[in-house]
Amino acid sequence: MASISYLTRLPVKTLHISSQNTKFTSKSSLCPVNLISFSAKSASQNSYLIKEFTKPRQNSAVRAVSEDEWGPEKEPDASTVAVAEEEPPKEPTEIDILKKQLVDSFYGTNRGLNASSETRAEINELITQLEAKNPTPAPNEALTRLNGKWILAYTSFVGLFPLLTRGTLPLVTLEEISQTIDSEKLTVQNSVAFAGPLATTSISTNAKFEVRSPQRVQIKFEEGIIGTPQLTDSIVLPENVEFLGQKIDLTPIKGLLSSVQDTASSVAKTISSQPPLKFPISSSRAESWLLTTYLDDDLRISRGDGGSVYVLIKEGSTLLTQ
Repeated sequence: MASISYLTRLPVKTLHISSQNTKFTSKSSLCPVNLISFSAKSASQNSYLIKEFTKPRQNSAVRAVSEDEWGPEKEPDASTVAVAEEEPPKEPTEIDILKKQLVDSFYGTNRGLNASSETRAEINELITQLEAKNPTPAPNEALTRLNGKWILAYTSFVGLFPLLTRGTLPLVTLEEISQTIDSEKLTVQNSVAFAGPLATTSISTNAKFEVRSPQRVQIKFEEGIIGTPQLTDSIVLPENVEFLGQKIDLTPIKGLLSSVQDTASSVAKTISSQPPLKFPISSSRAESWLLTTYLDDDLRISRGDGGSVYVLIKEGSTLLTQ
């Protein structure tokens, strides 16, 4: 078999060209380059091995990347972080738009008393659209959502119109009509608050309710309550008022009003110490039913016997300030 030997110093023949003549001469010399000699194999094989063995090696060193090429690590900009964390404004949903339109349509109607036929038709259309999109189709299965105080914003119940008319009398203001529900005790309290020049008072009714269906409850009124009048702290009058183009000085009236207020204060203290007046309700109108057709965290729509509709807004809702 052929053998391969490694030689560090191998005499080879070199060619020298004389400057004097062109005759070739041979001379032994030592070549410092390491060579490989083969004892036998085919010339083509030897040639291939020589090429492979003497092939120059590629430089495989890995270049270290300097930090300067990328730049020093920077702390994130505080303003950029703040913008990234800020949530985009929430787009109003179709229900949000309908609720706002409904509340806007109540403007100037005095809870429905002064609504024109055109306004009532518009309100009824918006109510129907909201009822079709009711997010709580079974409100009586989510009674905790009914909890709390609800402010009456609109009604078509003509039985309330005489009460609403009372609020238009001079020196008397109908402050609020509300309904407070306690789902644990299954109680409902309807309340009307009045304010006068010297005192405020309220009239309430207490009732129990029973769940009859996912939307319907049966209400039984038990008693009425006339709240004890509460005296206002003071009456503030301007220095003068203008009437029919004439300014009227109210300074003399202030002294008279002061003595009247002192007398009223002593009377009111006596009245205020008394408990509210309660009376039982035992008439044939002591029971009624109520159907909740729309309910979310801000708005409630209910329909009563006789086809009347009630729109109530949860106390503290932004809908009350629109």
